[in-house]
Amino acid sequence: MNYPAASCWELHPERLIKGVEHGSQSFVDSVIQEIVQPGVEQLMATRYFTELRGGKLSIGRLQGWSLQHYLHNVALLKGFALCMVKNSHDPDLFKYFLYQLNEEQYHPDLAKKFGLAIGLQEEDFQKATPVFECLAHTSKTIHGMLLGSAAENRASALVNETMVCRYSEEHIAALRKHYGLNDKQIQFFTVHAIADQEHTKMAADVIAKHAVTDYQQQLVREAARHMVRFKVAKFDGIYDAYA
Repeated sequence: MNYPAASCWELHPERLIKGVEHGSQSFVDSVIQEIVQPGVEQLMATRYFTELRGGKLSIGRLQGWSLQHYLHNVALLKGFALCMVKNSHDPDLFKYFLYQLNEEQYHPDLAKKFGLAIGLQEEDFQKATPVFECLAHTSKTIHGMLLGSAAENRASALVNETMVCRYSEEHIAALRKHYGLNDKQIQFFTVHAIADQEHTKMAADVIAKHAVTDYQQQLVREAARHMVRFKVAKFDGIYDAYA
């Protein structure tokens, strides 16, 4: 399956977010340092990633990641479509979520592509249902999209995008070294290791622009803390649900 080259939005993502203030950016930097980065290290210390780095994570658990993340990515596409409607009155936010929808549209297929490369069948994806912890993680993400402010919404993205970027690097190294997979088979991770660096920056810019009151900054911190817990629980749930 071929995937298209960069869209016009991808070529000029800096046009999507305007008016970031230095003071608000300092706030975002504090969230990253105090919440997001410690959360990343907590995620990397889970059983899933400890075993992945050593080449001891079972194929069943890798397949579990593929199934569960496929379901999550499908939900994200629907969430971004709803975010476009919700923010249709704001040209910058509408374009931002249009860009995100365009960026994410092929990611369910990439998650599936990885699963098929390690032994899953098409019908496995058709019959898949979310495990409890993965459902909770996706539900929190969609909750922020539908009910949260722009800053609160993107606080969850800041955590998720940072973590996906890091865990993609972990998967790439381990899957090449221990599982004999090539770059075509692990395209989900090679794409996200690069693209999510930009997505993380864009989420940070939205927060910096919109989290300008003490209350909004409180919501951002709470959303980030919650998402760290949900993300760690997601991988613990995958580890426990699949052999």
